[in-house]
Amino acid sequence: MLFWALALGCYAIFRFYGLQDDPGVTIDEKLGGDYFFVRPFISLVLVGLVLGVFYGTIDFLFEKYRSKKMSLGIQILFKTIFESAITIIIFTIALDILSEVFEINFDTEAGWWLRDRSVWALFFYIVLVSFVFSFIKIATERFGRGVFLKMLLGRYKNPREEERIFMFLDLKDSTAIAEQLGHHKYSQFIQDCFFDLNEVVLNYNAEIYQYVGDEAVLSWPYEKGLVNNNCVGVFFAFEAQRKSREKRYLEKYGVFPEFKAGLHGGSLMVAEVGFVKKDLAYHGDVINTSARIQAECNKHNVTLLLSEKLLKDLKIDILSRTRSLGNVILKGKQKEVKIHTIVPY
Repeated sequence: MLFWALALGCYAIFRFYGLQDDPGVTIDEKLGGDYFFVRPFISLVLVGLVLGVFYGTIDFLFEKYRSKKMSLGIQILFKTIFESAITIIIFTIALDILSEVFEINFDTEAGWWLRDRSVWALFFYIVLVSFVFSFIKIATERFGRGVFLKMLLGRYKNPREEERIFMFLDLKDSTAIAEQLGHHKYSQFIQDCFFDLNEVVLNYNAEIYQYVGDEAVLSWPYEKGLVNNNCVGVFFAFEAQRKSREKRYLEKYGVFPEFKAGLHGGSLMVAEVGFVKKDLAYHGDVINTSARIQAECNKHNVTLLLSEKLLKDLKIDILSRTRSLGNVILKGKQKEVKIHTIVPY
């Protein structure tokens, strides 16, 4: 809503600001005279807010109900058709309202938008702005909410220290499943698993740092990961999401996916790396420890492990119980780390 209000507000500035001062241009007093710019500016900002509501609704419905197998080209085609129809309807209603309010006889008869060449200029502007919006959305999805803006501002040009929580989430028995399904069907299987993961991550303020084969790495700013036990809750929410689709997994693949996870948090460095392909990279013991803790899951026959350091900062509610698995020496480390598992009742 804010984006489209700003976009159409800018269009009003480009199109109408100072128009009354151009040689040979006379503005009817009914349109505001010297204050002519104010009316179209306010009108277009309000129209932008309404367009934002409907465009956002279309995006939401496509994300929620479209088939994830639908190609990007087909998605763009259908969204363009829907958004074009919505745009014409909203502008028709807006012109009808303005005709009544300002007593100006705007043409809103059927096909008016085909006859009014100035409207084509506005529609062309809307298409260009849509590309800008799509770019921002893709960049935000690629780098995570809030990260793209920080990168634009150059926050990570030099390494910065941050407190973060990391979760390494890995498919159990992945080698056996891959041999059973074959590489093509196994790839679809992983695709479906990560689709289910994406259904729940935003509810727990999780950022997906990267996918590596059949493994996903999730991350939180330290405090956000602790709020409502987000860093733990996402694991059980992911389990519930997969369970709700167990029948489909079994019918399609003949196997149900189980995941194991390791959690740890603390201070590490984050920096922007590369110039052919820019990315954010995290460096520090937190990442290595999280990965090593996850590797201990098979040894202890559990699906979730976390460090005692992180456990002490969490608020484990009555719906869960913790069990200490003692001190372990993680691969590549010399100091022992105390680990725990959380099992829901």
